[in-house]
Amino acid sequence: MDVIMPQLGETVTEGTVTVWHKKVGDKIKADELLFEVGTDKVETEIPAAVAGTLTEILVAEGETVDVGVTLAVIDDGKETSAPAPVAAAAPSAAPTQKKPSKPAMAKPTHAAPISPVVARLLTEHNLNAADITGTGRDGRIKKKDVLAHIGGAAPIVDGDAEVVPFTYTRKLTAEHMVRSKATSPHVLQAVEVDFLAVDIARRSIKDNWKAEQGFSLTYLPFIGNAVCEAIADFPRVNASVVGEALHIHKKINLAIAVDLGDEGLVVPVIRDADELSVPDLAKAINEIAAKARDGKLSGDDFTGATYTLSNNGSTGTFITAPIINQPQVAILSTDGVRKKPVVIEGDNGDEIVIRPVGVLAQSFDHRAIDGAYSGAFLGRVRQILEETDWAAELG
Repeated sequence: MDVIMPQLGETVTEGTVTVWHKKVGDKIKADELLFEVGTDKVETEIPAAVAGTLTEILVAEGETVDVGVTLAVIDDGKETSAPAPVAAAAPSAAPTQKKPSKPAMAKPTHAAPISPVVARLLTEHNLNAADITGTGRDGRIKKKDVLAHIGGAAPIVDGDAEVVPFTYTRKLTAEHMVRSKATSPHVLQAVEVDFLAVDIARRSIKDNWKAEQGFSLTYLPFIGNAVCEAIADFPRVNASVVGEALHIHKKINLAIAVDLGDEGLVVPVIRDADELSVPDLAKAINEIAAKARDGKLSGDDFTGATYTLSNNGSTGTFITAPIINQPQVAILSTDGVRKKPVVIEGDNGDEIVIRPVGVLAQSFDHRAIDGAYSGAFLGRVRQILEETDWAAELG
């Protein structure tokens, strides 16, 4: 049976074999971990589809090939196969993109194989694999295990500076952010929002919600719901720049930025967010954030986004100028909500009251839309948040 490069997402066209967990001649059980694949978004463990003997490895670790290319051959006893070669054959099924040769890395002293990324970290930090507890399948050491170990070890020092190597996710984040700033002329606009109506609804079910769902009902699903409703009136913010044209999307797929701490930032997607109620959107946000932090996102979880929400509210920030998630044309930052004195028109004229107020800040691509359009969209989002009977929306 041929082992092929799997498609890890609907838009993924290639992958890199990062580590083989079996060698030629090894017996394999069905569903036993066989190899790992890395893409520009995720790293995934791939089990064997059948039981048998691994007779050939056609694509070596570190090589990048197209989806569908044969990586190896397993003799499952159902068809005649050639005798197992002594060593892995050179890849010949399809052209491959080889990476530059690398310096010698630490050899694992742990029972389970390790990926090149982990081996490099062990070498860079002069660590012994036997000293690290692996959380991967069969006790394999994963990148996060090494980073956790490093966090509790003596830091690397260069002169008077502590050296902290970028993680794989951090590198991808950095590359994406630099490319976005170089691609789009970013403009920032912001509005203040009175969250009183939202607060009244949240307080009415806060305790029951936490007890039943196991997590707090935050401002984010209300903001996401308002954004989806406002996009119906201002569809050009839900678009992508492709060449010299603006592609306005019919679907509203909200990308939610999830902070992984020192690891970096990932932006998984909630599809058809406009079809979800506030409670359903809250559950979807919590679920996808949990998957991100547990490292369980697939390639499909990153595809198809049309508009992005970046949430810094829990840190108490006042205003953030977010970087656009290419090729989208806008991104909204939700910052901290604080009680502030606000002037309102009362029965006897202007009055000063205390209200929960927060800032919504949108960065937009000036190639696609202008300030008046973006400002009107933000005004509509604010109006929805302030004037909707959210208690009724929660049912």
